[in-house]
Amino acid sequence: MHARRRELSARFVARAGIEIGALHQPLWTAELAKVMYVDRMSVDELRKQYPELAGYNLTHVDRIDDGEKLTTFPGCSLDFIIANHMTEQCENPIGTVRAHLSKLKPGGVLYYAMPHRRFTFDVERPLTDWEHLVRDDTEGTAWSREGHYREYATLVHNAHPGDETENEVQKLLSISYSIHFHVWQASAFEEFLAKVNDRLLEGGPRGFAVEVLEENEMETAAILRK
Repeated sequence: MHARRRELSARFVARAGIEIGALHQPLWTAELAKVMYVDRMSVDELRKQYPELAGYNLTHVDRIDDGEKLTTFPGCSLDFIIANHMTEQCENPIGTVRAHLSKLKPGGVLYYAMPHRRFTFDVERPLTDWEHLVRDDTEGTAWSREGHYREYATLVHNAHPGDETENEVQKLLSISYSIHFHVWQASAFEEFLAKVNDRLLEGGPRGFAVEVLEENEMETAAILRK
């Protein structure tokens, strides 16, 4: 998997851009690629959030920003955005793709990788349907947030119904824990990208061309060009 990631990076990642949420597994990039590392927290805060990563070196965070919105970056300023295993952690994936495209220069590249449900702790969770994602995009995500945490607490953390589940939900909410809000498998992710592109193009020439969309062991790799 990592060998294929490296091949795609060498082919498509160039000039100046960012990687979001690299944690302990930053994508390999060629020397000519200048990468700024972005996360929603500092390294010290990330260590508190993810104690299970105590034995790993975490990538230095160059800039703290919301990876779904990237409000600290001007429009059309980046040559590439790398976001591996991030889309499923976005509360509004449609809005995230829209925001990322807005930060790319014309011809810029989005490098995404999406884990397959069957290879993750999401194996027992239902796939997210398109109508749910559209509602998150049009109405905001407050309506669905607690339900996502409840599903996660029940089917991933195996909390028992009742007080244990509610305590776990409130704990996750209180620290804004970054869960997998949405769940895809390979075919569903391909459909998601096609529908997002159609939705973006409805408002004008703001879509993307799919340069690569392929299964790469436990994930689907996608290279999207603005």
